[in-house]
Amino acid sequence: MALTLRSSTSFMSRLDAGIKGNRSAEEFPVASSVAPVSRAACGRLRAVAKAAARAAQPQRRCQDEEVAVALHGAAAHRREVGGGGRVGVAVYVMLGLDTVSREGRLQRPRALNASLMALRSAGVEGVMVDVWWGLVEKEGPRRYDWEAYAELVQMVQRHGLKLQMVMSFHQCGGNVGDCCSIPLPPWVLQEMDENPDIVYTDRSGRRNPEYISLGCDMMPVLRGRTPIQVYSDFMRSFKERFNDYLGEVIVEIQVGMGPCGELRYPSYPESNGTWRFPGIGEFQCYDKYMKASLRAAAVAAGHEEWGEDGPHDAGHYKQFPEETGFFRREGTWSTSYGEFFLDWYSEKLLEHGDRVLAAAEGVFRRSGAKLSGKVAGIHWHYCTRSHAAELTAGYYNTRQRDGYVPIARGLARRGAVLNFTCMEMRDEQQPGQAGCSPEMLVRQVRQAVAAAGAELAGENALERYDENAYAQVVVTAAGSAEEGVGLSAFTYLRMNKRLFEGENWRHFVAFVKKMSEGGRKSELPRSDRSHSDLYVGFIKGGGRRSSKPEEATAAL
Repeated sequence: MALTLRSSTSFMSRLDAGIKGNRSAEEFPVASSVAPVSRAACGRLRAVAKAAARAAQPQRRCQDEEVAVALHGAAAHRREVGGGGRVGVAVYVMLGLDTVSREGRLQRPRALNASLMALRSAGVEGVMVDVWWGLVEKEGPRRYDWEAYAELVQMVQRHGLKLQMVMSFHQCGGNVGDCCSIPLPPWVLQEMDENPDIVYTDRSGRRNPEYISLGCDMMPVLRGRTPIQVYSDFMRSFKERFNDYLGEVIVEIQVGMGPCGELRYPSYPESNGTWRFPGIGEFQCYDKYMKASLRAAAVAAGHEEWGEDGPHDAGHYKQFPEETGFFRREGTWSTSYGEFFLDWYSEKLLEHGDRVLAAAEGVFRRSGAKLSGKVAGIHWHYCTRSHAAELTAGYYNTRQRDGYVPIARGLARRGAVLNFTCMEMRDEQQPGQAGCSPEMLVRQVRQAVAAAGAELAGENALERYDENAYAQVVVTAAGSAEEGVGLSAFTYLRMNKRLFEGENWRHFVAFVKKMSEGGRKSELPRSDRSHSDLYVGFIKGGGRRSSKPEEATAAL
């Protein structure tokens, strides 16, 4: 005789093998058909039911919050996520880069709907999506098409999820993980053809169309408007269209400030094999606007000759520091000229970030949505004196100088969260010859954010599905006096078919659960002392359920 049981928890996996990623009652209500089973199975499940009931008690929840504050400090105390009173780190998931097609339509809406349902069941707080400048304003200046994004916002809202929306003023294509091509708006590309100096340029004259050069931030080079004015108009139109959702569904606006949406120079482009890991990259200061700024800075410093050109001995994209005169151990970077140049180069980047964030702050002030800015996790050659790869990207961080405190202070000044990558990486997993230390880099950034009084969020740099990567993020999420602040949120890269595959999905659900608990390890009891009356059998077959992750996988 078979029974139909409606349960608040999924008991589909054998307890003996360990159930990973159990969901709370609010997260994953399911209906299952079951058959009678042994007393042993009944006993084990009684323990699960009692443990779930205890976890739901308000008194226990308050105790957990006190423990979290004691362990991580008040500054790193996590907000309650999901409306369920749980203390922890909210987890978001990045949607595909091509969620909106180049024709301006929401791609595979049925698959997306199923995927969102599965993510919600796993306890995910929300999703992140790129709002591409090249798609929204492609028909001409100030001609915006928000309809595909409006459809997405409404779909996310129906599932009770939140949205982080990225103002993506860069092109998609040519970098790590780019799976599609979305160029800048056609009318902007026309301006580039007529005036190639509005894009970043390296020493050999190679132009990079990923992002408008910060050298012309205040120049009316885009049909009579400056790039900052164009970005501001774009964000203002976005706010007008989605004002009713800001602060409720759209909880964060990540402001793109460079290639890949990151505050940096495009110093390591992968397109056409220009750069290869772990190359040092190249300085991007050779368009006419940047060169004019360098000359003016040199004159002001009393060394007009320093402004004639950028460093002549900085090498090429794929080289190592010791192969160059500029970046080697006692190289030009440590001379008076090197310090002047690096001060100017990094300060220009900081000024650009402040201009774009100031525009965003003016638009979204009192909207209820947080602002954030993304900083790249450039961990290769971190163990060298010069930190060459960071320097070419615009981060003046060396053995003698902290380059992340100024960045964190700039973001804090505008009330923006610093979103940092490579949270999943461990030093031991990196190639020895590359001088990598992602763990030391993350520690430095956490300490810089603490010193600046800012807020820190994180991402993984590469697609990872293994327990080791998740464990590293969980460890990083918790703050301490020695390590710096913890994470206020984490955005997982990225939603695709592989995420929903059996073992990958189980690892991910367990990770979300641990993050929601502030990193505390949670295990099922090994015996039943509660004498509960709940039992369930193992199912061979059954009815179709729309919330299964397998359905999302099949449709993606």
